Amino acid sequence: MATSTKTAKSNKTNPGNKSLSKKEQDSKSTGKYFRGVRSEFKKVIWPTKQQVAKYSGVVIVVSIVVALAIYLLDYIFRGILGFIVGA
Repeated sequence: MATSTKTAKSNKTNPGNKSLSKKEQDSKSTGKYFRGVRSEFKKVIWPTKQQVAKYSGVVIVVSIVVALAIYLLDYIFRGILGFIVGA
């Protein structure tokens, strides 16, 4: 009984691929991969143009704020180090 189950499982994992060359197997798996990718892209909920504009604006504003904060900290530390070193 255990032998027939083992044989059935091994035939189930690789049904008929023994006759295919390595290139054909790779081609099939590549095609399967891209079909999966296409299927997943159909499930994506894409943002509207208004959402993209809003999110882009948020990114630009936050980037400017962070850049100004870094500049301000750099200016402060440069002044402190200049005072300590005596330059």
